[in-house]
Amino acid sequence: MTDTQEEKNLEQEELQEEEESIAPWVQWFRGVAPHIHSIKNQTIVIAVSGEMIERGKLESFIHDVSVISALGSKLVLVYGVRPQVERLLKLQNIRPSLSNNIRITDPETLSCVKEAAGEVRLDIEAAFSQGLPNTPMAHSHVRVVSGNFVIARPLGIIDGIDFKLTGIVRKVDSEAIHQQLNNKNIVLVAPLGFSPTGEAFNLTLEDVASSIAGAIKADKLVLLSDVDGVRRFGEVISELTAEQAEEFVEKGLVDQEDIYNLGYALKAIKKGVDRVHIIPYFLDGGILGELFTHDGVGTLITEEHMESMKTATIDDLQGLIKLLQPLEEDGTLVKRPREKLEADISKFIVLEHDGIIYGSAALYAFPEEKIGEMGALTVHPDYQGKGEADKLLRQIEKQARKEGLTRLFVLTTRTAHWFLKKGFRTASLEELPLKKRDLYNWQRRSQIFIKDL
Repeated sequence: MTDTQEEKNLEQEELQEEEESIAPWVQWFRGVAPHIHSIKNQTIVIAVSGEMIERGKLESFIHDVSVISALGSKLVLVYGVRPQVERLLKLQNIRPSLSNNIRITDPETLSCVKEAAGEVRLDIEAAFSQGLPNTPMAHSHVRVVSGNFVIARPLGIIDGIDFKLTGIVRKVDSEAIHQQLNNKNIVLVAPLGFSPTGEAFNLTLEDVASSIAGAIKADKLVLLSDVDGVRRFGEVISELTAEQAEEFVEKGLVDQEDIYNLGYALKAIKKGVDRVHIIPYFLDGGILGELFTHDGVGTLITEEHMESMKTATIDDLQGLIKLLQPLEEDGTLVKRPREKLEADISKFIVLEHDGIIYGSAALYAFPEEKIGEMGALTVHPDYQGKGEADKLLRQIEKQARKEGLTRLFVLTTRTAHWFLKKGFRTASLEELPLKKRDLYNWQRRSQIFIKDL
């Protein structure tokens, strides 16, 4: 072997080692890229609990918010001050007054609310202004703008209890907020509102956040809470429809804190917000985990389920190619030229989640023989083990029956056992339609399975 050949071999070995070392990162980045794309130019309202700030989580949260902003999202931060107000009341020997977990705000309490709101606002502004040293966002310039964006009115007298200077949102100056967002500013809103005569009212964080989200038609509302999502029978539910959430609230199927959060989530959705996320503030990086992973870290509430099964269109072509390509490269699936996929796109059923194609199957009908072929049955590895392949098979069978077919066949080299479990039987080449027999690939030696419909 020549020196030149040895050098080339060494270079190839070094390149392979380098590829192996970065492979996990590359795989992660490719996986997160669609989520990054999906939040670009989206308007997101985030409700920041005072408890999160009180427990020293502000700096890491500001870092994460700066990342989200840098990726092109328009952000409104609404912050709460409940524990800060409690601390000030205690220092001034003022006894807190609550009814149904709602604070009754007299003038002395309102003074504490104003002081707490001012202190927290300065802390948040200072955290953004320090340039995030020792992080990838170092020296980034994030502008934060506050203002009197919320008009409020008194909550009034409920069940004989006068809530005094406790208020609820009456109106949001959505035009002013949009103007600041379009100027690439992060909008910061305190849990205070003002009447047209200048009177101040103490508002709840969730009321302000959900009202603003609805008024500006935000794409997302994120409620940072001291719970890790909505729990049912001790398990966090990763996704709920608005209808399911309403049932949970009306029938009391979850605890009071979940009912409280779901109430404001439903309020936002009814006002046109696409998605509401309830996530734990105590989980470091939780907001990133919620927005940039498939399953998230808390509970997502939407008008309808984000996962959908549909007939593929030309707009799904790129996603379908990306899904099938790895299996074509390792020989699990037969390679399909782009032109062939494009021509057959209407034969495909796809599973989609949040704009990402993660499952597919195709039906090729042979009407004269009343038989159909199911091809390209695929589920992305991240979604396997959840019954998604069963959904696709059922849909293909349903479509085949609709087209008057009485049998369904598949050709496979690696998943024989699965098809046998699903009611298929081993078949011979002679049982296939004549056109398919002529195209049989003897090099692949695929096994043939048929199912009566």
